Amino acid sequence: MILIKLGGSVITDKSQYRTFRKDVMARLASEIAQSGQSVIVTHGAGSFGHIVAKKFYINQGLIDFNQVPAIAHVQYDVRDLSQMVVNQLRAANIPAVSVAPGSCFVMDDGKLIATDTEAIRALAHMGIMPVLFGDVLMDRAKGFGICSGDQLMELLCDIFKPDAIVFVSDIDGLYTDDPKTNPDAKLIPEVTKKTLEEIRTGSTVDDVTGGVVNKMEAMLRMCEGGREVALVNGNVPGRLLALLSGEDVPCTMARGERYDNQRQEG
Repeated sequence: MILIKLGGSVITDKSQYRTFRKDVMARLASEIAQSGQSVIVTHGAGSFGHIVAKKFYINQGLIDFNQVPAIAHVQYDVRDLSQMVVNQLRAANIPAVSVAPGSCFVMDDGKLIATDTEAIRALAHMGIMPVLFGDVLMDRAKGFGICSGDQLMELLCDIFKPDAIVFVSDIDGLYTDDPKTNPDAKLIPEVTKKTLEEIRTGSTVDDVTGGVVNKMEAMLRMCEGGREVALVNGNVPGRLLALLSGEDVPCTMARGERYDNQRQEG
């Protein structure tokens, strides 16, 4: 089984509120279907979640009850996005259902905790793809908090023990600099814990690619027993399918033994 994260930067236009890239999602769904692989999908919230969440400081937890309508607003929007994602998966003949993370997980001071995984395990065992997504979850310490797609990936990795993991983003992988502003930036094809520590010594690189570096840390935490974790560009047609089919494609692979375990149950 392969665990796939579809980044919000790929399936939405993050600069425009509630802008779904239906054509891109339809193509990615088709590529997943053509691969013939058993897959579980999670996806980011993109412009369906980040814009309103940022405006009302949802990531800081309960500050005052004026945030409450915004929580409901974000939860409505990301569920709407997830149904759009599921519709495209079903159009590609993949039996998929949207599963709200709050139905099986909670948070405790920002840490994601599995409380009841029976339903999603049963869905996957039956051959139905559970589709999870970045969302606002209840937090035992802060009242509520933002649960990212990357956090979900780590927890799902522990629950399902996938053979491989793929993060689908809007760039080819981790670079020596920001490839969107520096044409001389070089793609780093393989990252280990040692490589990432060396990259972090360069403050400029860390400043401009901090989000990707943090993602790489999460990817390295999912490396276990020789499992490879890839970051690949979903904006390039056929790239995901080629990767799922075992072909060599431009991407960054995280390799190495798992060095941290953040999963909690309770």
